[in-house]
Amino acid sequence: MPKITAESVSLGILLALVGGFLDAYTYVSRDGVFATSQTGNLVLLGVEVAHGQWEQGLQHIPPILAFVLGVAVAEGLKHPHITRTFPYPARTVLLLESIVLVIVGTWPPQVPNTIVTITIAFVASVQISSFRTLVKWPYNSAMVTGNLRTAAQAAYTALVLRDRKGLIQFIDFSLIIISFLLGALFGTLSTLQWGAKAIWLASGIQICAMLVLNSNPKTLLKRS
Repeated sequence: MPKITAESVSLGILLALVGGFLDAYTYVSRDGVFATSQTGNLVLLGVEVAHGQWEQGLQHIPPILAFVLGVAVAEGLKHPHITRTFPYPARTVLLLESIVLVIVGTWPPQVPNTIVTITIAFVASVQISSFRTLVKWPYNSAMVTGNLRTAAQAAYTALVLRDRKGLIQFIDFSLIIISFLLGALFGTLSTLQWGAKAIWLASGIQICAMLVLNSNPKTLLKRS
């Protein structure tokens, strides 16, 4: 049986948990700004500007810019000069993100919300850009809309066309969507309970993802 890879469902579940957690964490603790959902940030920017709340609305711009920067960094990690030093980009990204999240958890409440949200948006963007395939299908490890569309399309294929592959795809994407929801729930409750340090739990999940990437697939969520 092949080793678990960056496209495995088990890894996707853990990354989706982190994605939901981070959005809930910044929304609850950092003035209603999303870390990974730039669609949400753009919507809130438009709504708040329309209400004349310019100062509040402009807070959504830095995470968007940090997200764009994260995409550039993720692409840079694929450059031959970089891969010679870091030959396993997936592991490098998970290690980078887990370290940054630990550091963020040490910051006192006095650190401006913008600094926290752009930092998290950056590492989340690197994750999203680095893990874009679930088994063999495009997916997003930290956003739901595209995954929901794929799951609905797969459900149609499975139910109407009686396609077994569609059923498998529906189950896989449903697991990712549910994991994101659970991550958001877990992130909200833990942030309300422990405040800024709750993000260490997300870092712990990232460490688990690294272990999954290097472990025996017989003991993990992976279809044979």
